[in-house]
Amino acid sequence: MPLAFLLSAVLALQLALPALGAPAAQRTGDDAEVAASDPFMTIARIQYGGGGDWYAGPSSLPNLLRAIRERTGLPVAADPVTVRLTDPDLRNYPFLFLTGHGDFRFTEEEIDSLRRYLLSGGFIHADDCYGLDEHFRREIARVFPDKDLVPIPNDHEIYNTFYTLPEGLPKIHEHDGLPPQGFGIFHEGRMIVYYTYESDIHDGWEDAEVHGNPPELREEAFRMGVNIFYYVLAQSVR
Repeated sequence: MPLAFLLSAVLALQLALPALGAPAAQRTGDDAEVAASDPFMTIARIQYGGGGDWYAGPSSLPNLLRAIRERTGLPVAADPVTVRLTDPDLRNYPFLFLTGHGDFRFTEEEIDSLRRYLLSGGFIHADDCYGLDEHFRREIARVFPDKDLVPIPNDHEIYNTFYTLPEGLPKIHEHDGLPPQGFGIFHEGRMIVYYTYESDIHDGWEDAEVHGNPPELREEAFRMGVNIFYYVLAQSVR
């Protein structure tokens, strides 16, 4: 596991622990103004090639990072970063995010790099932005031909870390009208891939006027996003 990754996770959880007992609405002032102390404590959006709008939902990740910082006290950066899977500093980021609508294909070099990153302690959250499903499933099967995406039950820790979400993954957009599902790939007991399907969770993180989602739906989306990030850091220090 990269040293910067581990140290950041430990520091973040130590800073967060005193604030965990207070409801989010009460953590204001100093608790809500924690400055980012490590540029790697952020979300790294994957810029992929071969088609597809990897840049979909540009306001989603900055808004999620702000929610994480204000609600948990974690010293995350104000802004996400954009990375390619072949970037040399990829291994320093604890959280990769991938979304889009269309087809894409990783190069063999990207496949090898993503596999090494995930097996050495990294994590990726992929969000189906309607049209991504068959392509993501194909590409992640190239990364791990010997591992399956398995359904994540609603009582899993990822739905019960910072917030308790008894219904599991919230549904933000209708898509095909199917229920939202979370899938995961595990390595040595650790979730290394989390895939959200029929949810479009990151649309709920975007600016309110983009999709016109009601406040209560956006709140569900932010709670899920906070849980994902917190879960990633928590499992990294076990």
